[in-house]
Amino acid sequence: MFTGIITGVGSITTIKNLGKNDSFGKRLTIQAPVGYLADVGLGDSIALNGACMTVTTFDASTDQFTIDISAESLSKTASFNKLGRINLEKALRANDRLGGHIVSGHVDGVGEVTHFTLVGESWELRILCPATLAKFLATKGSATINGVSLTTNSVRDLGAGCEISINLIPHTIENTALGDLKPGIKVNLEIDLMARYVERMLSASIQQKYLLNE
Repeated sequence: MFTGIITGVGSITTIKNLGKNDSFGKRLTIQAPVGYLADVGLGDSIALNGACMTVTTFDASTDQFTIDISAESLSKTASFNKLGRINLEKALRANDRLGGHIVSGHVDGVGEVTHFTLVGESWELRILCPATLAKFLATKGSATINGVSLTTNSVRDLGAGCEISINLIPHTIENTALGDLKPGIKVNLEIDLMARYVERMLSASIQQKYLLNE
C-alpha cells in the first residue's frame, strides 16, 4: 500500500532482457538517491512511477537496486522501456502519515500527455485517459499519475476517453520526475480506490435488480 507521496527520484540506468523475445520480461537497475536504501530489505516493495515492484537485489553502498518486471506488466504500463528519471515510493508503514490518498500500486491504465505548459508559477498538465477509466475520474477527485497523488481540476469527456487537467505546483515539479513530461509521453494511471469500489457496488446492485426482474 502507498500514499502517492514521492519519497525519492531515482533513475533507470540499465535494462536487461530476461529472454530472447517479447514474451520474456526485463530486469531494471535503479539508481536511488543517497541513503535511500538504508532501511530497505530484499523482497521489499517500492513503487516505480506508481507500479508496485519487488526489490530483487540491492546494494546500499552504491544506492542501487534491481527489479524484475514481467512481459504482462510491461504491456500494461509505461516508462519501463527506456532509461531516465523515475518516481520512487517505499511501501506504507502502519505508523506513517497518509499524506496523499490510498494507492495500491496497481496501474489501471496508460494515459498520454496532451498539454504541459507553465501558467503563472505553476504548470498545467493535461492527460488523455482511456475511455474505460473515464467513469472513475471526477473534478476535484484524486488520481495517481506516475505514482504521484494529484487532484483533478477538471474532466472533459471526449470520444477517445476523457482529458483530465491537473495543476502542478513548483514543489511537485522539483521533487518528482513529472517535470520531465511533454506532450506525447505515456504515463501510468491509477484511479481512486474508493471510486473503484463504488462502481463495483453500483454495478452489482443494478445486476441484482435485473436478475430479480427476469
